[in-house]
Amino acid sequence: MDFDFSDDQQQLRDAVRKWVDKAYSFDRRRAIVKSGGFDRGIYGELAELGLAGLYISDDHGGMGMGPVEGMVVMEELGRGIVLEPVAQTLIAGGILSGYASDALKAQWLPKVASGESLVVLAHQERKARWRLDLCETQAAQTAEGWTVTGAKSIVAAGDQADAYLVPADAAGKLGMFLVERTASGVTTRGYLTQDGSRAAEVTFKAAPATLITLDGQNALEHAVDIGIAALCAEGVGVMDKTLDLTVEYMNTRKQFGVALSTFQALRHRVADMKMQLELARSMSYYASLKLNAPTEERRAAMARAKYQLGVSMRFIGQASVQLHGGIGVTDEYIGSHYFKKLTQMELTFGDTLHHLGEVSERMQETAGVFA
Repeated sequence: MDFDFSDDQQQLRDAVRKWVDKAYSFDRRRAIVKSGGFDRGIYGELAELGLAGLYISDDHGGMGMGPVEGMVVMEELGRGIVLEPVAQTLIAGGILSGYASDALKAQWLPKVASGESLVVLAHQERKARWRLDLCETQAAQTAEGWTVTGAKSIVAAGDQADAYLVPADAAGKLGMFLVERTASGVTTRGYLTQDGSRAAEVTFKAAPATLITLDGQNALEHAVDIGIAALCAEGVGVMDKTLDLTVEYMNTRKQFGVALSTFQALRHRVADMKMQLELARSMSYYASLKLNAPTEERRAAMARAKYQLGVSMRFIGQASVQLHGGIGVTDEYIGSHYFKKLTQMELTFGDTLHHLGEVSERMQETAGVFA
């Protein structure tokens, strides 16, 4: 199998990396965090690069690309710990393209692709934790159309988004709905998360909604899997930069008159970090390549990938702090923000133990047995 990237994919990587290096400095990121954790102008710059339309066909103003291009983009955004929720845009593009009616596609996809509208997934509920088969939000059909009533937690940029993808119980069957933030009955409470990005609690009280599909369970699982694949790729970028920062620090910081990088025990720890990074990278590739596979195969692949990424993110983040010492957790040092990002990502879309359980449940009787 050929794992080399095409010229177009490499050019896409270079374009995103140049933007991160030139336009998304640590100081600019800190300013965004202080101002609320989301900058619409920055999101517009990312949309101008075409990233908002990555999973949207050119018929609707997108780039018509696939999971590998998404992986390339998210790796580079991870290296810059970019706050703006591009992964959510990938989810919106994938779900609207795959499940919405032609009329709904024509209405929303061009606006998503241009960056005019930010659409995010609002699926997490307090009692459900990370289970996707539990949903207390209710949908009701009236003479005027559908309404949605319920509450969703930790919605990415929830008080800044223009619309939400909302799974809701429609008379015993899970449906996926699109609800605009400005619709009547929608209230939000925004806050900063651990890594400095913005999220919100979103409440719906008989809010007018547009039905995307009544095959909501499959749509929700697909949406989360797109999110997991994007998160895995982003995590590789974050870990890659974390390792670079750690090596740079060890080459410059001196103890007993010599650089830390000369101590064999510390070099072994860095080698272990590198090994965990490459394990994570291979599983990120695996997740992206399986994103268009049949449902059961795709779901199993995402659980395996997220489990390995969780293990790697925890190891690399903690090892980096240990090798840095006290400076590794100070807010003024950029490395601490990479550590925060890794810590939060390990819990996003299901933590490591959750996905270990998912892997276990999907094992066949012959798992690990060779004839």
